[in-house]
Amino acid sequence: MRIAFVSIDTVHHRDTETNQRFQTILEVLRDHGHDVHCFCARFWNDESPTLERDEITYHAVTDDVDARRSFCLRLPFDLAAAGADVVHANAQPATAVLAAGWGATLARAPLLVEWYGDGGVADDRWTRRATKRGARLVTPSELVATWVRERGADGDDVETVPNPIDIDRIQSVTPGDRVDVVYARRLDEGANLESLLLGLAELRGRDWSTTVVGDGPERAAYERLASDLRIEDRITFVGDLSLEERIAVYRGAHVFAQTAEHCVFPTEMCWALASGCVGIVEYHADSSAHELVEGWDRGFRTTSEEELADAILEAGNLEYREFDDRFADYDESVVADRYLEQYRTLQDEHGLL
Repeated sequence: MRIAFVSIDTVHHRDTETNQRFQTILEVLRDHGHDVHCFCARFWNDESPTLERDEITYHAVTDDVDARRSFCLRLPFDLAAAGADVVHANAQPATAVLAAGWGATLARAPLLVEWYGDGGVADDRWTRRATKRGARLVTPSELVATWVRERGADGDDVETVPNPIDIDRIQSVTPGDRVDVVYARRLDEGANLESLLLGLAELRGRDWSTTVVGDGPERAAYERLASDLRIEDRITFVGDLSLEERIAVYRGAHVFAQTAEHCVFPTEMCWALASGCVGIVEYHADSSAHELVEGWDRGFRTTSEEELADAILEAGNLEYREFDDRFADYDESVVADRYLEQYRTLQDEHGLL
């Protein structure tokens, strides 16, 4: 199947969560044998109209990622000439969704729009118009699906597809040292690591160990807080780690704690739970993390540091695991199949099969 992806900027322009998600989808579908094209702003140095990189063809619609008007004017004609079976567009910016819709119409191909929601979903005229374009709107979680519906999307057109993980890769990694609790995230103003540290301080009189994975501008402040709470001797800040190293940590840990205030999909938590961790989530209105543990006997949802501390104690009564096949549905192959099912359904609805 030939798939035309549309995103004015990519991970090669800016390394954001939204762009990481979009790139992952490109790569997963490429790995499953599909002909993947991405229509974007140029990010390569020469004047070639296309770039072949890692078996993905990138098409330069404009030379400047900020040239949105030019991008939207040229995109429909570029898509019409692409011969794609389906058009798959990034929802940001909203004006590009409208242009992708016109291009899909010219190409006689169905349009699927990817709404990731990192940073929220804007409430403006262009966004509301964009939510009504696309035969299918895909979100990473029910949280983002709700935001998109609130902006005017037809609920019947919205599908939730999570960020993928690699189950085989998890099982290939040797578990690391045993640790009671692990936390993993960029340590910035949204990390909210203080909730976990305060919860752990409630357990100061008990025997436990914690690993904090990640780096960022707030790391020093969190290290000072651990010292002020007199628990620094049992917390190890290991900084940024590769995926292989993180998986090893997760397979050696008993509990993964998620306390960030904003999270459209808890990808690191998903890796950790599939690696056998018990999941503890501090509930926040702008976080979807609780969706991973709802109705699961190895998951806890908390609303305060005291509840978080109690959940850590209760989790201690659950068996230690190095893998959990409950999360096999998040594997890359399953996610790829879900997208392909959507594509084929849309083609059928458009009379193209």
